[in-house]
Amino acid sequence: MAEDATRLLMLIDDEPAQSRLITALAAREGWRVLVVNDAETAIATLGTRQGMQLSAIILDQWVPGDDACDLISELKARRPAMPILMLTTSASPLLAVEAMRAGATDYLVKPVAPDRLMTALRSATRLEPPKDELQPLTEKMPAVLDFDAMIGTAPSFRAALANAAKTARGHGPVLIEGESGTGKEMLVRAMHSASTRSKASLRIINIGGVPANSIESALFGHEQNAFPGAFDRQIGALQHCDGGTLVLDEIDRLALPLQEVLAEALTSGIVRPVGAKHGFRVDVRLLAASNLPLADLVAAGHFDEGLYKAISATKIVLPPLRERQGDISALTRHFLARIGDQPGLRTLSITDQALALLAAFDWPGNVRQLQAVLFRAAVFCDGETLTAESFPQLSEMLGDFEETINPMQEGVGVMLYTSDGNLRPLEEIEADVIRLAIGHYRGRMTEVARRLGIGRSTLYRKLGDLGIGDAA
Repeated sequence: MAEDATRLLMLIDDEPAQSRLITALAAREGWRVLVVNDAETAIATLGTRQGMQLSAIILDQWVPGDDACDLISELKARRPAMPILMLTTSASPLLAVEAMRAGATDYLVKPVAPDRLMTALRSATRLEPPKDELQPLTEKMPAVLDFDAMIGTAPSFRAALANAAKTARGHGPVLIEGESGTGKEMLVRAMHSASTRSKASLRIINIGGVPANSIESALFGHEQNAFPGAFDRQIGALQHCDGGTLVLDEIDRLALPLQEVLAEALTSGIVRPVGAKHGFRVDVRLLAASNLPLADLVAAGHFDEGLYKAISATKIVLPPLRERQGDISALTRHFLARIGDQPGLRTLSITDQALALLAAFDWPGNVRQLQAVLFRAAVFCDGETLTAESFPQLSEMLGDFEETINPMQEGVGVMLYTSDGNLRPLEEIEADVIRLAIGHYRGRMTEVARRLGIGRSTLYRKLGDLGIGDAA
């Protein structure tokens, strides 16, 4: 920790409240923070004794305004190896592209979650390339709220989408589990868009991104003077979403006492704000997401059994990308097409060798990480095609690798061959075709039967015979 204690961060920011927050957060990780209020002071500071001790710079885009990228270029010219992180309220991909080309290491959209900020600092100041994940990039491309936008043909993934499509029009709670980056937020948005509540309120709360002492008020609300600092009455998310949908991401990080309160509220349909004498009856659909399997946490005593029962009648599990290797090619081409539509970028092709490189990596950050890596490669590509050389960090981590893409498998909606090269049993292939059709047509069983060329009664009989029923 002695080495960490010497790290000095320069924060270029003229907002006192934000400066205090970032200073406090950085201090938890052993950083000292030097705050400067303008670009001229920042440049001058580089030549001072303190400036020689800097390990990283955080720049709020609003300080230099339209000249933020010029300031980044100037700082990089003076300190080529200095990590620079830019804070901004803009979600524009064009600004991300310009900032990265100017030399920014990462691009953070305000309000930035404490964990996201510290992860960015840790990644930017590592002394050697990370071995377990690639340096993240936050880019904000417009979200597509449709099941059809979720690319993949892996049976486990299509089964999850089919289950979500059938469940979307219901009103009961749904638990969605999957590792970080597997697409849980995109899935809940698609479910809300396809639900009967699509015109009503949708609110997404990341439990891990809300201070522990504020989460109860954020969920349930509070009355004026309910506790010191409660100067005004606040309506909680549960009451705000009456008639709509509330998404609680990382619900596994909710404190146990609040889990019990939430379980009671979901069971009774009554929400009582902090300090209130009476509760309010609400009609809220809860979609809960967790990076960890909640059943295991319940068994270990780390998650309330009552809340688990209240939210898990329907459970959807999104598989990690390492279990969907055959989907990487389609996902890559999909992301490159979307990236090409962003201002300042163009649609690129990709070589088979580069695709094989991507397929060989195990993607601990899942689909989100793949998108970020492609975005970064596209930003710095001078030609029309991404090659294996466009992903130097991947090549370094993997070293020599074998091209594992099987041309008979790639691009096929259903896997036809086993790992030893033999055909799979017809019954398994038929089950996968039905799962694929249910997911593709979003659970519309009449359409599924019509496209498969069979009657609805035959379809339901096959669901039973093949043992895919509700799991389809």
